[in-house]
Amino acid sequence: MRSVLSLTLAYLLAACDSASEDDGTNQPASAMRVTVGVAEPAAFGERFSLSGTLTAERQARLSARVDGLVSRVHVDAGAHVEAGQVLLELDPAISRQVLLRTRAEAAEAAASVREAERLVTEAQLLVTHNAIAATELGARTSALALARAAEESARASAREQEEIVARHALPAPFAGVIAEKLAEAGEWVQRGTPVLALVATDRVLLDIRVPQERFGQIDDGAQFRVFADAVGSAPLPARAAARVPVTDPGARAFLLRLLVDDPQGRLLPGTSARAEISLLPTRGTVAISRDALLRQPDGSHSVYVIEDDGDQPVARRRTVQMLYGRNGRVAIVDDSVREGERIVIRGNEALADGQSVEVVER
Repeated sequence: MRSVLSLTLAYLLAACDSASEDDGTNQPASAMRVTVGVAEPAAFGERFSLSGTLTAERQARLSARVDGLVSRVHVDAGAHVEAGQVLLELDPAISRQVLLRTRAEAAEAAASVREAERLVTEAQLLVTHNAIAATELGARTSALALARAAEESARASAREQEEIVARHALPAPFAGVIAEKLAEAGEWVQRGTPVLALVATDRVLLDIRVPQERFGQIDDGAQFRVFADAVGSAPLPARAAARVPVTDPGARAFLLRLLVDDPQGRLLPGTSARAEISLLPTRGTVAISRDALLRQPDGSHSVYVIEDDGDQPVARRRTVQMLYGRNGRVAIVDDSVREGERIVIRGNEALADGQSVEVVER
């Protein structure tokens, strides 16, 4: 009886072992279905933002054009003025008296010329009748020339004094806003003494400090947009007005000056704004779907690239250096991925390096 039971138990164990070998658990795993996309040349360049300070394209500290006593100040800080508008006046009383004198001197000189002309005409008639010597005609002609020169000098003095009188009024050299009022009526001012500060608001500059390694990247193909709190979230177009190549030894940066198009004059000089800079794509840079990226524990990124291993495609993991991204795609800065290669964008989370895959084109 024991021998029969032993044989039966051995048979059952052998059957179980045979079944376990034939149930397929030790067979190679089936290929994983994945969706792929193709690495293409990047159609977009890097985009980054930097903050800076808005400044007026034109601003001036206006000073009196002659020495004098301030009689009237027509504007105050914050006033909007037009080009040519009189902003300040000096007392012109003394200068006007001098002008009257120079005009009288010019009239006197003109009378002297007329008298000299009469004498020359008279001498010419007398010479024809041999009534006077020819030398007398020459003397009178010379006197006429001197009288005319004196008249020109007197007229020039009068015009000079007219300009001095006109300069007792200070006009606005351009349209803008009075930023500071530095003089009041009753003050004595001299030429070169600031009396008003004028700032133009129609054209505004944005000065930003850009890292020195970006100097060669910001060329004529770069595009700029400016965001400022004064205009809400709407961006304003801008263009590069100047790139100052002299870097700051301390900051390791250069000055980029943008001219902002703000026809409504909403931007305020002295406030901050943010510039968004879009560069042209670098030659040789490829772009892939952002879904292809897998973040590694050390902070790096990797992707799975489809390679042919005989008749069965396999997924090979490659570490990539991501440069920038836009609209769901990222640009790869190194040579880890080449143009035209197929990149896994779906099903990559569960893949292992070298695993067989069944490719589903996107």
